[in-house]
Amino acid sequence: MTRFLPALRWWPLVTGDTARADVIAGLVGAVAVLPQGVAFAMLAGLPPEYGLYCAMVPTVIAALFGSSLHAVSGPTTAVSLMVLAVLSPLATPGSPEYLRLALTLSLLCGLLMIAMGLARMGTLVNFMSDAVVVGFTAALAVLILASQLHSMLGIEAQASRSFIALIADTVSRIAETRPWTLLTTVGTIAAGLLSRRLLPRFPAMLSAILAGSLIAAGINAAAGPAQSGLEMLRPLEAVLPPFSLPDFSPATLQSLLGGAIAVTILALTQAISVERAIALRSGQRLDNNQEFIGQGLANLFGAFFSSMPSTASVNRCGLNFDSGARTPLAAVLSAVFLVALIFAVGPLASLLPMAAIAGVLGLVAWNLIDTGFIRRALHTSPGDATVLAITFFATLLLDLEFAICSGVAASLVLYLNRTSRPSLRSLVPDPRHPGRKMAEVERGLHECPQMKILRIEGSIYFGATNHVEQHFDLLRREAPEQKHLLLMSKSINFVDMAGADLIGREAFRRNTMGGALYLYSPRKPVEAILHHGGYMHDIGADHIFRGKDEAFHAVFMRLDRTICSQCRARIFLECKTIPGPDD
Repeated sequence: MTRFLPALRWWPLVTGDTARADVIAGLVGAVAVLPQGVAFAMLAGLPPEYGLYCAMVPTVIAALFGSSLHAVSGPTTAVSLMVLAVLSPLATPGSPEYLRLALTLSLLCGLLMIAMGLARMGTLVNFMSDAVVVGFTAALAVLILASQLHSMLGIEAQASRSFIALIADTVSRIAETRPWTLLTTVGTIAAGLLSRRLLPRFPAMLSAILAGSLIAAGINAAAGPAQSGLEMLRPLEAVLPPFSLPDFSPATLQSLLGGAIAVTILALTQAISVERAIALRSGQRLDNNQEFIGQGLANLFGAFFSSMPSTASVNRCGLNFDSGARTPLAAVLSAVFLVALIFAVGPLASLLPMAAIAGVLGLVAWNLIDTGFIRRALHTSPGDATVLAITFFATLLLDLEFAICSGVAASLVLYLNRTSRPSLRSLVPDPRHPGRKMAEVERGLHECPQMKILRIEGSIYFGATNHVEQHFDLLRREAPEQKHLLLMSKSINFVDMAGADLIGREAFRRNTMGGALYLYSPRKPVEAILHHGGYMHDIGADHIFRGKDEAFHAVFMRLDRTICSQCRARIFLECKTIPGPDD
């Protein structure tokens, strides 16, 4: 049953303690989504209430059918911008036709997500390394901060501006900052930080919202609303999401399919990235396929309840986790509380200053930056640090879907660069060890003058053949008397056709020199491709060995005894059977 009702997996985790924590987190999330829902709906070209509808039914469905314990779905900045980009060429934003297209877009996105989840395509997100996820979420945090600067400072907001243009515009208008607005923002942030330090069991976000509201109330009482210039949240109407029908006409579906694919990729990428970032902090393992299905069902149901496309929200996921949420019950309760808030205190929403809400979102954004991972990457892994930086700046400067692609591409390039240079180590039996354990050639250890023993650690595939072949050429050029080459093959994980062809060519060259190539303990898949590809003709089936002593004895029997009699290395046990120069 858990395959069809994933909520059965986490429901046993619900206890009195977790329920209390989820209630508080749900209440904080409901309060925080009030201004977000309105803003994101308007950003998408839809009436304000559509953003609130998007935080109701889709939030509940995604929580019940997803796998993340802390994910909260709803309206987001990225998806709202993408909706506007897809639909504005087809209809006038805000018009009835535009609303129908938005519902149809949500329907198509839901169907595509479900299809991808059922097709087990969730493994595709495994190509996103932790460095990509951390870089992406850190950049999103910076974008959130940038988007809230106007509310923090009390200056007029600029619509649909790029990150650089937004920052430049804010800096150019910094003189227009309203002191009382800035004071409210600073007070909100300070209250949240102090609450986290002094009252760790009390939700810092809720403390920040309450403190900001009290500060704004005090300022308005002392200076008057006209003089303070504080912008307050507008009163909200008490409404529930009405039942709606998308447009099922073939022409509409065809015209929206391309845009739906783009929105689906962006929504799933953002959802998995955010959820993985939270999972890194909570220690939870995610089922990506189930997340695809959960997000798909959320959009599918949302299309029939007046909702625009939704996905896991960066703001709300971070806020939910930081507020102490323990199970997806917090997300369900946030939707319930949102309905209750709109009905009960909709007019009182005007007491919430936008500066306080912006300050809370600033705290959430800061918490999304995994400074510990960033420090470790900078000090221990230049490659991961590079991937993180590429993803971070691409997210700030490019469209979000291209930013993720840039990070994934950088990760793959880094991986290919690492795997294209497998470790090649010359070994020799260590006479100091009773069992003649293999050791790297070092001072005091001598190699056999007729045989090279080489361990390859990694895979020999098309990207690595050039590196391996160059090393083979170097060995033949610098030590032509070592005509026999024994490959310690246990550490060769994989060989493709290009790698098998390289091994076959090297065997042919060794045979031409009067020596041979031997394989000790190759893996079954490696041996199979050599057999099936016909490369055993050059290698020789009798040149593959399972035991080390067996390999040494077989190669020793093919050595030139004249050279052996002049050798002082005596590295094999069999060498003792031949009189040496000192005998």
